[in-house]
Amino acid sequence: MFSLSARTRAELRPTATLALPLIIGQLSAIGMSLVDAMLAGHFSAHVLGAVAVGASLWSLAVTAAFGVMLALPPSVAQLDGAGRREHIGHLFQQALWLALALGVLLFFGLRFGAPWLVRVIGVAPGLLADVNAFVHAVAWGAPALAFYFTLRGLPEGLSVTRPTMLIGMLGLAALIPIGYVLMYGKLGLPVLGARGSGIATAIVIWLMALAMALHVAFGRRYRDLGWPARWPAPHPASIGKLLRLGAPMGVSVLMESSLFVAVALAIGTLGEDVVAAHQVALNVAAVAFMLPLGLAMAITIRVGNAAGRGDAEGVRAAGRAGLLLVLVTQCVSSGLMLLAPHAIAGLYSSDLQVTTLAAQLLMLAGIFQFSDGIQVASNGALRGLKDTRVPMFLTAFAYWVVGMPVGGWLAIHHDLGARGWWMGLIAGLTVAAVVLTTRFQRLSQQPERWKDLPAPPPDPSEVT
Repeated sequence: MFSLSARTRAELRPTATLALPLIIGQLSAIGMSLVDAMLAGHFSAHVLGAVAVGASLWSLAVTAAFGVMLALPPSVAQLDGAGRREHIGHLFQQALWLALALGVLLFFGLRFGAPWLVRVIGVAPGLLADVNAFVHAVAWGAPALAFYFTLRGLPEGLSVTRPTMLIGMLGLAALIPIGYVLMYGKLGLPVLGARGSGIATAIVIWLMALAMALHVAFGRRYRDLGWPARWPAPHPASIGKLLRLGAPMGVSVLMESSLFVAVALAIGTLGEDVVAAHQVALNVAAVAFMLPLGLAMAITIRVGNAAGRGDAEGVRAAGRAGLLLVLVTQCVSSGLMLLAPHAIAGLYSSDLQVTTLAAQLLMLAGIFQFSDGIQVASNGALRGLKDTRVPMFLTAFAYWVVGMPVGGWLAIHHDLGARGWWMGLIAGLTVAAVVLTTRFQRLSQQPERWKDLPAPPPDPSEVT
């Protein structure tokens, strides 16, 4: 699987070139969460708590929109690879109809579902009002979020990734002043606290969606994509194919993120110092995860493009090159966590108990860097082949049949506490890495099993 053939070596540079802007774009998204937390933390501990809870609920919407609209880049990449660029415009417009429906659904889910969910979770009564204020405000950004992920999917599928980086950096830069003004009541505006944080996030997401829309509308790279003379009505067959491809991706992403949420809730019963240590280690791991995630998105594009060309060796080379690059990035991340855990933890806290436990958790995080990177890269390669349904079941098995029970068994029955739960994460991610890599290895050898590869459509409206 990892033999470095000439074809694989040739894939390293284009994959890395595609991935770097995507990695920076994902780091910008993490930076936005950090800005929200820092502004809220300097406002008050109460507002920080409300924003933290509200942001966790908002992350569910982000995960859903991101996962479902991941269907677009491989679809575009395959059409591009097959030399059928004239069908991409119609496909993209149908994806926008799907984004509209998804955005409206997420808006109402946040507005009406979040208040119920925070009561079920058992959020402290004193925080409820501000949590709901944040969520009700940020919910107005849900339609923009769905549109943004769809809009960026077009250039990404065409191997144009710099817009994702530049607009992500724009959003991060814009959030700092907007969030400060709205939260703290500057320029004559009232002090809005947690509500202001939610409003600022929604405004910035709309700005990012608008910027990406302008790029797509006026970019020269997109003029030959077969845009219809008039905006087409929703085409159920095209939207259905995107949804059948994207829904399992959304579930797969949710399986992993919900595992980390469940572990955080379980650790939340172990005391403030343990929770603080867990948050330190989790934050470091989340930042490190942006490297393989960006690479996985690039792998999807390269594999999808090769699949569209019917280039079986190109598919295998793209997957191998991507996995090799991921191993390099994970060596760096793992090395830092294993060799300097106390120094990293000390950047977050000066409390000796917190930093000691955080260092222990960081060493466990250093161990699962390889399995985490390999599983997300392999999943990205499978997305390039439009193979999403089986990976959904594989990830559900790895995280919830292996990871969560193993973590609970070690944490509770062997009294390992937070360390036991993190060992469960290692087990779940390792199983995911093995089964997903094995599936890609086998599927890449069997082109006849690749799904929904582009073929000449029987009529102009069938585009995937």
